[in-house]
Amino acid sequence: MEVKLKNLSKRWGKVVGADHINLEIDDGEFVAFLGPSGCGKTTTLLMIAGIYKPTEGTIRFGERVVNHVEPKDRNIGMVFQSYALYPHMTVFQNISYPLKLMKTPKKEMQERAQGVADMMDIGHLMDRKPAQLSGGQQQRVALGRALVKEPKLLLFDEPLSNLDARLRLSMRGEIKRLQMELGITSIYVTHDQVEAMTMADRVAVMKDGK
Repeated sequence: MEVKLKNLSKRWGKVVGADHINLEIDDGEFVAFLGPSGCGKTTTLLMIAGIYKPTEGTIRFGERVVNHVEPKDRNIGMVFQSYALYPHMTVFQNISYPLKLMKTPKKEMQERAQGVADMMDIGHLMDRKPAQLSGGQQQRVALGRALVKEPKLLLFDEPLSNLDARLRLSMRGEIKRLQMELGITSIYVTHDQVEAMTMADRVAVMKDGK
């Protein structure tokens, strides 16, 4: 899915989070937003996700303006820095939760969740709770949950920053491999220049909301 940002801005009073951003992302492209904390990269990502509403400008998915479309209706998958897993749920319940919200039939839900878990190499952990998993396994569950509804767009917000250096390196390769295999348009927020350069097809460097 193509993503087009035109004159996209977000302000809270005098505080500028994003300042007239113009960017076009091709279908299937992997783009990194690179910059220091407070440069506007996460603010921009959250506007694309629908969590923040733009102060001005437009967001298009293909030819459709999505400024006022709710996050659940944008056909996106999102992976956060904190993983955002439900601690009381099993791996299966966490991965299949988006399908449950979509009222997917039980049999299909089980098949799709298991398929994604096997692809992420966590199919044998479906009955465990997040607290029983390593950081890398938790990250795979979060990624599986983002992929299970077969989104047209994947959004990553510093997803590897809580992992140690060795695991971060292997997960970079894993995410890039999956993205290429599935051909999903992806936007990846990071402050790590090496991460951006090794993973992305294109890097958008951000500073002071631009």
